[in-house]
This record gives sequence, C-alpha cells and structure tokens, in this order.
Amino acid sequence: MFFSSAFAQTAPAAAAGGTDMMSSLTSMLPLVLMFGVLYFVMIRPQMKRQKEQRAMIDALAKGDEVATSGGFLGKITKLGDSYLSVEIASGVEIQVQRSAVVQVLPKGTVK
Repeated sequence: MFFSSAFAQTAPAAAAGGTDMMSSLTSMLPLVLMFGVLYFVMIRPQMKRQKEQRAMIDALAKGDEVATSGGFLGKITKLGDSYLSVEIASGVEIQVQRSAVVQVLPKGTVK
C-alpha cells in the first residue's frame, strides 16, 4: 500500500558531459556579482574615508581649530604623538586623543 508511490529517482545519464560544471558556475554568478557590488558601494568608499581621516589627523598643526568627537570646539595648543591639548575657552585646556578629532574647522570659527 505505501510502496506503490515510493520510487527511487535515478540520476540522469551524463549526456552532455560539461553541463554540470557550467551550471555550477552559473549558480555562483549572482554571489560573485553581489560581492562586486558590495565592494564598490560599501567597502571601497569606507576605505577612502579612513584614508582621508588618517591624512587629516597626520596633518594637524598647532593653531588649527578643530571639532572633537565629544562635540568640543577649540584651538590646538600642544601636539604630542597620540594626544593633543585643545583650548576650548580662554585658559581652559583639555587633552584629547588625536583620533578624537573629527574635523578641522576654518580659521576664525572658534572665538
């Protein structure tokens, strides 16, 4: 009763030979295309932004007006290897890491 509808499926004979290889490459094509689009839309622009950020941090100089990631605006008074002294008000200096600088402001922005 149960055995009448259960048939074993046999693999089709390999008549064309190379079609299995071609079908596997065709099925991988969308994955390769998605990775290519992901690279050009997300990864490459992010690497470019990181490179620009690194160049901006390396080019910091005494007297530059900067904005930090904490929201402070000030003028650089001292430079170190990994830390900066930023004057946020007259007579008030804070020390921040170089990586905390997010933007160099035009001269005269901070009063």
